[in-house]
Formats: sequence, C-alpha cells, structure tokens
Amino acid sequence: MQTLPFGTWPSPVTPAMLTTAPAQFADVWVDGDTTVWLEARPAEAGRMQLVRQLADGSRRDLLPEGCNARSSVHEYGGGAVLVHRGTVWFVNFADQRLYVLDGDGAPVALTPEPTEPRSVRWADMRRSPDGEWIVCVRETHHHDHGSEHDVRNELVALRALEPSTPQVLFSDADFVMSPAFVDDARLRWVSWDHPNMPWNHTRLHEATFDAATGALGRSPVVLAEGDAVMQPVGEHVISDHTGWCNVWRIGSDGTATHIAPIDAEVGGPAWVFGERDHLVLHDGTPVFAVGGDVHVGTAVTPTTAAEIRQLNLHPDGRTVTALASYTDRLASIIRFTVDRPDDVEVVASGAAVDIGSGDVSQPEDIAFPTSGGRTAHGWYYPPTNSRCHGPAGAAPPLVVMIHGGPTAAAQTSFRLSTQFWTTRGFAVVDVDYGGSTGYGRDVRDELDGQWGVVDVDDCCASAEWLAAQGLADPAQLVIRGGSAGGFTVLAALALRDVFAAGASLYGVADLTALATDTHKFESRYLDRLVGPWPDARAVYEDRSPIHHLEGFDRPLIVFQDLDDRVVPPNQSEMIVDALRSRGVECEYHSYEGEGHGFRKAATIEHQLSHELAFYQRILGLT
Repeated sequence: MQTLPFGTWPSPVTPAMLTTAPAQFADVWVDGDTTVWLEARPAEAGRMQLVRQLADGSRRDLLPEGCNARSSVHEYGGGAVLVHRGTVWFVNFADQRLYVLDGDGAPVALTPEPTEPRSVRWADMRRSPDGEWIVCVRETHHHDHGSEHDVRNELVALRALEPSTPQVLFSDADFVMSPAFVDDARLRWVSWDHPNMPWNHTRLHEATFDAATGALGRSPVVLAEGDAVMQPVGEHVISDHTGWCNVWRIGSDGTATHIAPIDAEVGGPAWVFGERDHLVLHDGTPVFAVGGDVHVGTAVTPTTAAEIRQLNLHPDGRTVTALASYTDRLASIIRFTVDRPDDVEVVASGAAVDIGSGDVSQPEDIAFPTSGGRTAHGWYYPPTNSRCHGPAGAAPPLVVMIHGGPTAAAQTSFRLSTQFWTTRGFAVVDVDYGGSTGYGRDVRDELDGQWGVVDVDDCCASAEWLAAQGLADPAQLVIRGGSAGGFTVLAALALRDVFAAGASLYGVADLTALATDTHKFESRYLDRLVGPWPDARAVYEDRSPIHHLEGFDRPLIVFQDLDDRVVPPNQSEMIVDALRSRGVECEYHSYEGEGHGFRKAATIEHQLSHELAFYQRILGLT
C-alpha cells in the first residue's frame, strides 16, 4: 500500500475501459426459446445492435452494417425495437424509418421515405394478436411551416410484414405512448397535453380494434385521467394515484383496483418509450421489482441485484427474463421463476472488467438536512483503491454528481464512470435533490416552481454535510452534471461559494432561451418547474446563470455536442463567451454527431480525460 495524496492515485480504470466493453445491455426480449437483447457499442460510434442467443448459447448479430436501432421520437427515444415470433421490427437511427427483419432476410422498410430526412419518426411498436398489424407512435416534424414545435404525435396502425399506408388511430392529444392490446378486440394507450409531462397528468384510453381493417371499431373512451398512468399491460397499469407509483387494475368501466399497495415506486417517469417495469401472470398476479426486491403479488423476495427492469414473461407463465444491475459489476441478463426469484440463472453477463473487488467503491445511503427543514438524499462513494490510501488525517476531494431530468434519480448500479473517480482517490456523491424520483409524488413535486433553488440548495448541502463529517475536503469540492444537471452546476457556481470548480455537460445557461428554443416534448416543461412563459419572465431571468455573472468566479469546463436539439449549443457557447470576457477561466470542448448525450468512444474518452486533468490542475493534485 502506498500513501499518496487523494486524487492522484494510479487507477485501474482508464477512459478507454468505459467504451471497449462489448456488451452494455439496453433492453431484452424473450422470443420462443431464444433471447434477444439490445446492446450499446461505443466502439462502433454508439451503435445499438440486436443480438439473438439460441437455446444452445450461440449468438449472432441481427442488424447488418449501417443499421442502428435507435428512435428519436421526443428526442430521447426508446421503444425502437419489437421482437415477436421470430420477427424483429426496428427504427433505424439514420433515417428514422421503421423496418422489419424476418428470419435471415435483409431489413425491409415498412414506412415511406419522408420528403425531408428524419422528419417522420416511429417508436413504441405493438403487434396485434392476429399478427397482421403493428400499432405504434408516429411523430411528424413540419419544418417547412416555420416552427420547430410544429410537430404532430399520433397513434397509427400499419401492416406488420409489408409496406402500407399508415392509418391514424388517434391524434387528439399533444402526446401519445404505450399502446397495448388487452385482448383480440381491445386496445389501450396513454395520452397527455401541454403543459403536462407524462408523470404529471395523463389519460388512459380504450377502444375496440378491428383486425380486418386495422382501424378502431368505436370511438375511444377515457378510463382514467389526472394521475400519472404508465405502461398498460392488459388491464393493469402503473399509477401514482396514492402518491406512489404502484400497480393498479382498471376495468373497461373505469373501475380502479389497487392491486399491490406499497409505499415505494414501481418504475420511474416516462422519459423514454418501451419501459417494462411490471408484468402480469396468467392468473392476474402482478410481478414487479423495487430496486433488487422482486414482488410477486404481496410476496417480496430480496435478490443480490441493485435494480431489476425490462421484465419479460415466458410462454410457460412462470419464468421471467430481465435486466439486472449490481453495485459491484456490470449489468447482466437474468432469468428466474416467480416461485424462486432469488434463484437466478445468468443468461448473458456484462463484459469482464479488469478491476478487482478491492478497487470497487460501494454506495452508501446518506440523508442530510437542507433548506426549508427538508431532508435530502444521496449515495456516497468513498475513495477506494487496493494499492493506495490517503495521508493520515486528510480528507479527499469530492465530486458532486447531479443527475439530469431533473425528474430522474441517482443510481446505485455499478458504473465505471463513478469508479473512474473513486479509484483515483476522489470521493463521489450522487445527489437525489428535491424533485427526484423514487421518494413519492410529494418529493417529486418539491421542484415545482423551484428549479434553480431547491436543487442548488440540496447539492450544496450534500457537499457541506460530507465535509462536516470529515468525508470530504471543504477546499476541494467540485460539481458536475449534464443537461438539467448542467444547469444546476452553473447555478451553483454563479450563486454560491461552495465549489472550487465545475463541469457542465450540455447544460442550460439561459432558461429564457431554453423555453423559446427546445424540442416539443419539453417545450412547456418549464411552466411547472419555473413558471408559465412569458408571464414569469422575471423569474426566468432571475434563475438563469447567464444573468449572475458577477458571482461566477470559479473555473468551469464545458462539454457540448453541436447537434444537440434538446439543449442547443448556444446554451454552452453563451456562458463560455460571457465568462471568458470577464476573465474567468473557462475551458470549452465541442463535438459533432452525438446529439443529447455522448455515445461515441472517442468523445467519451476525450471528455473524461480532459475533465480529470482540469480538476487535478485546478485543485493542485499532483
């Protein structure tokens, strides 16, 4: 064991390790006696590839060169793949058209080529019980009308195995998602309108479906309205009617029955399509996971996983295949029976990582006091390295991580991006500030009208509390975050004197610019987080870091993709130019071809390397 200053330890986790792992599972399906999964491949420019594993364990890639299964509906995507009876449907990222891949043949485009590339997008496919139709979400961008928000979201039906003209089933809402067949003749889906988001106020619809024509047999009826209703499976849904996202059964007459009451969250906000956080056995018993605990009806079985998601029921009606995340290793695809959820078979393991157990920092649940008499939460990761320790009596530098959303949550699953810091002698705290998911609707609503206040308070409080406990050096606190987390980073540096430096990844500098220049899905999100635009213009300006440059004197490093449509590049560029004009140290790195979030190996490695060097230089870690 060497004694070395914190933040300078030689680490087994290189930036390249975050991008060379061959299997980073994103989704999984059961298809007869085979398993199909979607995996991210940073080494292939962030490509999403489908892999089929046969019963004998042999595997083959399904998508040919040039195909990338990724949807851009709502910009965040999800729901880009459907696997059913040996056939695969997928949305190709390059053109956003829907393709079918039947057996060993070549992909066939089911949807027409739009007049403007990528202006018609698809997601969230379901196959009708008779196999003849695909029902899905279509998003059409009318850029020629002169408005970035002239976007139409509709529920449509098209032929499952041959090109056809899509038929519009439902278009009477700003947004639609989660089509689900209840039986041969009933179809359900979820819709909502501005200024709501799908975790605020939604509607659950039902209509009959005519398999002969692919049209609705009668006008839709609304079965439930007002709560956050998600993921219909048969007559079961996830709803936050009691303040917690739980499993409910809603009959065709609108009668709602609370199937599995629990003071915990099942699933999370519907930021993306295709989430499967619960399923229903043939006898009507719900199966879901909260963290790594598997619930079968009212029975709860702990497992060694940190999180279980994307549940699939086998034809036998008793076996479940899912994605499992852990605190000490990469995610795996697992299988278990509902009678023995703790007896897990590993179907496919995440790539082996060259990091020993003595180098893995385990998350520690913390709760700390914050503004307004509230209690905030987070996960603390101590610096951990089997070959090094810090000087006696010294405390480590702290990296405060801010999740995006902001309606998201800190994760306890193993991430090399966290171990990258802890193995070098940094402590890390992943903060669940007020507004985060996982603590019920009351906590999620703490950010209403308070974005830029509550999140900043809680992130500063986490760092100050850890420093007071001797778990962090108060002079070496840094803060990093992306997207909404980047906004919190900029606000904390502009309005507080807690942090020595910060890193913003495609963060928001000007709320006014965001309200007037972003994509449709989030174009009214700030009505709830800040106030209605333009009536609350003064609040927007007061909360925007770009209007508080007088307090911004700490070094900043900024990373931005030039093709980002969620947080456009002008957000990063305006804060960089403003700080440089005032003589504040500000390092800027831009990339092309990424969108919102970094997926390419070269980008990820460049970004991490430069962020590390920036902190070490600013904090004097040599």
